[in-house]
Amino acid sequence: MKTIHCLNAISKYGLGFLTEDYKLTDEINEAQGILVRSASLHDTKFSDSLLAVARAGAGVNNIPLEDCAESGIVVFNTPGANANGVKELVLAGLLLASRDIIGGIAWCQDNKGDENISKTVEKSKKAFAGGEIKGKKLGVIGLGAIGAEVANAAAALGMEVYGYDPYISVNAAWMLSRDVKHITSVDTIYQECDFISVHVPLLDSTRAMINQETLAKMKDGVVVLNFARDLLVNDEDMAAALDSGKVKRYISDFPNPKVVNMPGAIVIPHLGASTEESEDNCAKMAVMELMDYLENGNIRNSVNYPSCDMGVCKTESRVAVMHLNVPNMIGQMTGTMASSGINISDMTNKSREKYAYTLMDLDKQPDAEIVKKLEAINGILRVRVIK
Repeated sequence: MKTIHCLNAISKYGLGFLTEDYKLTDEINEAQGILVRSASLHDTKFSDSLLAVARAGAGVNNIPLEDCAESGIVVFNTPGANANGVKELVLAGLLLASRDIIGGIAWCQDNKGDENISKTVEKSKKAFAGGEIKGKKLGVIGLGAIGAEVANAAAALGMEVYGYDPYISVNAAWMLSRDVKHITSVDTIYQECDFISVHVPLLDSTRAMINQETLAKMKDGVVVLNFARDLLVNDEDMAAALDSGKVKRYISDFPNPKVVNMPGAIVIPHLGASTEESEDNCAKMAVMELMDYLENGNIRNSVNYPSCDMGVCKTESRVAVMHLNVPNMIGQMTGTMASSGINISDMTNKSREKYAYTLMDLDKQPDAEIVKKLEAINGILRVRVIK
């Protein structure tokens, strides 16, 4: 029986995909797998029994990725599971920025006691007039699952869409509408677009990427939308750009004390993936990734270890080895098996930066002594006999 600990309220729909071989536990130290949404794990001391953490969502800033990798703990996320929910809110943001819908609604509430409001409104509505998004230029920075959906939807609404992503995957490229102009320089978006929507992960290279320098390149009266990560935008520089009129509107899904006090900012309480459908999709995907890893050793959508898939083991045994990506690791592992009289019928080795992962299907199960020999090899972080 495998044990799973939920650090947040995980969708019951998603948990329903756990088979009878799994049980939920309230004790994190007993768990072989953790399901988490937004709870921080940075101060958590992980037990030796923990094998994997699955984040029901895309962002993993709440998980200590390097510490997990060093301990042989695989961290998964669920890219694309909430893409439609975020896309729809971005479209709402485009409309809120183009027309003063919020101001118009507030005016109606302020004047709800006016018995002649149907006549008064005709004199007052011009204060809330705006423009249409059709025919305007939208720049999408980052064409992953969410960015690609935003670009496609905006193109379908008649916008002229520019997409930038130097690391676009083959799958994302296939998903992208032919109406989206894939450009090779982000400066083209800064210089040409009326609306700019950011959809990149928070990395050292993207932190505060919307700053005084990049804002200066943008058109006067530009609208900037951030439904990706709070720290992608330098708040002080954005406040100055709003005050000067360089930026007409800043739409953010990440409230903080600075942003909520910016005149010209429309701040939404982090609702991007807050739909029943998104939560269900993320939970199901996280559960399926976790089960496939615990049962078969396969890795899909990990953020700290390479992808690796050998399907279901059809031999007597399968062994998974997490190790550093250094020379002669495979030779030492296969040599250990050969000297013990064990034949490797199939093997896959994948690497990701400083870490690597090896799956071996064996003709017979290794005993505890062989496992100890593998664990004693310098650079091996964890050995797991899956079957």
